[in-house]
Amino acid sequence: MKAQIIQIGNSQGIRIPKMMLEETRLSGEVELEAHKDGLLIRSVQKPRGTWDAEFKALADADDDQQLTPVPATSFESKEWKW
Repeated sequence: MKAQIIQIGNSQGIRIPKMMLEETRLSGEVELEAHKDGLLIRSVQKPRGTWDAEFKALADADDDQQLTPVPATSFESKEWKW
C-alpha cells in the first residue's frame, strides 16, 4: 500500500488507513524505529505488561511455587520465629 507524506503543523506524517490499523491492532502510543530502508512502527511493549495475567494463570494452575530456594539469612536462621 502506498501513502503520501503530508504536512501536519510543523511536522510531517502519513495517514494510516483504518483497515490497516484494525489489521495490525495499532492504537495510541507506538514505537518508531529507523532502519536503512525505512521506518518501523510497532505497538509499545510495556515492561512486565503481561505479568499480572501470567501470575494469575500460575496461581490458577497451583503452579506458583518458587523455582529456586532462597538461602536463609543468618537473621532468619537464628532469630526469626515462624
